[in-house]
Amino acid sequence: MRRRASLVLLSLAVFCTALAPLLRWWMYPSFAKIPPGQYQEAVLEAKPATLLDYGTLTPRKVPRITIVQTLKGNVERSKEIEASAGRDVVVWDALSYMAGPDGKMVSAIPERYIFDAHTQDPVHATGEMVDGDPVRRTGIEFKWPFFTEPRDYLYFDAQTRTSAPIHYVGPRKFRGLDVYYYEQTIPWTKVPFPKKMPLPGFDASTIEKTFGTSRWYTTKRMFWVEPVTGAPVNGEEIHTEELRGGTLAANAPDQRLVVFDGHVKMREDYLRHTVDLVAANRIKVLALHTYAPVGSAVCGAVLLGLALWLEARGRRRDAACRPARDPAGEPVSAP
Repeated sequence: MRRRASLVLLSLAVFCTALAPLLRWWMYPSFAKIPPGQYQEAVLEAKPATLLDYGTLTPRKVPRITIVQTLKGNVERSKEIEASAGRDVVVWDALSYMAGPDGKMVSAIPERYIFDAHTQDPVHATGEMVDGDPVRRTGIEFKWPFFTEPRDYLYFDAQTRTSAPIHYVGPRKFRGLDVYYYEQTIPWTKVPFPKKMPLPGFDASTIEKTFGTSRWYTTKRMFWVEPVTGAPVNGEEIHTEELRGGTLAANAPDQRLVVFDGHVKMREDYLRHTVDLVAANRIKVLALHTYAPVGSAVCGAVLLGLALWLEARGRRRDAACRPARDPAGEPVSAP
């Protein structure tokens, strides 16, 4: 009976030991990925802020600017690109919608971001764009890779349509989570006008030609990133936009007219939701990457030890029960 039990334990030990690398190097790479149909929404605010009144072309202080950012997975387009790319691809149709204190639109900038579902590397395909302009991204945007490293990354800036390093500053603690803190500063750069603006009757693509006025932008971008999932749990920007030169800024000091200036932060309710969601996803990723493989290997080692112990114990008992024999090989009986 013990021999049978030890064989069963030995079989289970072999199974658990073989399962450990299978979980780590097959199941984890296969299942740790961004789902193609994911939908996310975040509301950010700048309180207070400076906003240009386009009616009078005068910057004014306002109590609040609201920015609604949405990311919607385009499943059909993902499948089309996957067929030719030969890998799991996610297509995010994003929209950054800015509204003034009266709820009216200030700008609305759409994006299409195409990336590898596992590594978050950009995948270049038809339709990759910012505000209708074709782009070819390098680096990351919106999300860091799974198991983010404490180093600098290239991060794509949608306003300038270029990528620049986002610098690793150091580890931080954010609402109970261990995170990595990153910063990126975009210096003053001339950027295109948004195609949707509160300027009825004006074509954004011809404003510079018509009025001789250009749009400039600078920002300091800050992210607190949970490294296991690569998901930012918080993001902030100190953001400034100006109109420079030409007719529209002719009466402004140094011909520089502030369009928007403010410190943009995630609204508290969305911040709490994001932290809770990332914390839950962190456990799921670690379960595939670490907990299950290590647990399976440890279980295999314990079962192997138990099987060997049962086998050794059974042999000792068999030896103790075996009758003694004399040198001639005959059993020795008690006198």
